[in-house]
Amino acid sequence: MAVVTTTDLTRRFGAITALDAVTLELPPGGIVGLVGPNGSGKSTLIRTLLGLIRPTSGAATVLGHPITNPKTYASGVGAMIESPAFVASLSARANLTSLAHLHGTPMPRVDEVLAQVGLFGRDREPVRRFSLGMKQRLGIAAALLTEPNLLILDEPTNGLDPAGIVEIRGLLRAIARDGRTVIVSSHLLSELEAICDHLVIIRFGKVLFAGPMVELLKRTREHVDIAPEHGADLERLATLLRDDGWEFVPADAGLRVLAGADRTAALNRAAAASGITLSRLVFAQDSLEELFLEMTGRVDGELAAAPTGSEGLVA
Repeated sequence: MAVVTTTDLTRRFGAITALDAVTLELPPGGIVGLVGPNGSGKSTLIRTLLGLIRPTSGAATVLGHPITNPKTYASGVGAMIESPAFVASLSARANLTSLAHLHGTPMPRVDEVLAQVGLFGRDREPVRRFSLGMKQRLGIAAALLTEPNLLILDEPTNGLDPAGIVEIRGLLRAIARDGRTVIVSSHLLSELEAICDHLVIIRFGKVLFAGPMVELLKRTREHVDIAPEHGADLERLATLLRDDGWEFVPADAGLRVLAGADRTAALNRAAAASGITLSRLVFAQDSLEELFLEMTGRVDGELAAAPTGSEGLVA
C-alpha cells in the first residue's frame, strides 16, 4: 500500500496556485525526496498532507486514510516543519519527556530516540547550548517519539554547515533502514541525490517528475567536452562539426558534443584531419543536478517567470 497518494490535489492562495492538480503515489519504505526551487509548492504539499492546510480541490490519503480526517493517521506520522522549537532553558531530555507526556508515550521511548539520533550523553545539557545540527537532531528525535511509520521532514538540513549536512544524511539513512518511510523536502538536489530511493520534482506547483531515482538517472545524457589548443580555431572547429552532422552546444571556451565515449576517437581524428589540435577531450555524463536545473530553471529570471505549459514527466 502506498504511504501517500494524491489525486488532482490543488491549493490556491488567491490568484496564486501553490499546488496544481498534483497526482502522486509514494511507495512505502526508504527515503523519498521532494525537491524543487524555493516557492515551488513543497511546503504547501507537506502542510496539506499533515492536515494543516485544506486543499482547494482534489483528494489525498496518508497511510491509507483520507486527509479530510487527520486524526485517523496522526499517530502514524512524525513531522518536523521548519526549525524545531524547544524550551531553550530545558535539557533535551526534559523537552522530550514533556512531549512524551503530551502524547502518552512510554518514558523508555525517550532514551530510545535520544540514542537513535546520537544525542545520548548530551541529553541533560540545556538546549540553548546546542549547535544548529544538534537542534535538528533533537527535532527529528521529537518526530520519532510516537514510533511513526512515516516521517516527514521539511528542509532538515537548512542552515547547516557541510559536516552537519553529512550527519543528518547518515541519520536519515539509519531511520530508513529501520523500515520507516522518510519524506525529505529540499530545494537542492545535491542534498538528496546520495540518499533517496524515490524522487518527486515540483515546480510552480506542478509535478515534473515522480519515480525511482534510477529512472531519473536514465534521463541524463552523455557528452564529450572539447576545446582547441588555439582559441582562434574554435569557430573553424564548430563549422567542421556542423558540416559533419555532429550535435553540439557552446561550453566553457569550447564545445560540448552530444555523443558517447565511443565517439571520442572519431572526434579527435576529425579535428586532427583539419589541422586542429585539441587541448581538451573529456567524456562525461550529465549530473542529476544539471538535469534538475534544466527542468526547473537555471537562473532567477526563469524561476520567476509565469509557468507556461509545463508538462509533467511522471515515471
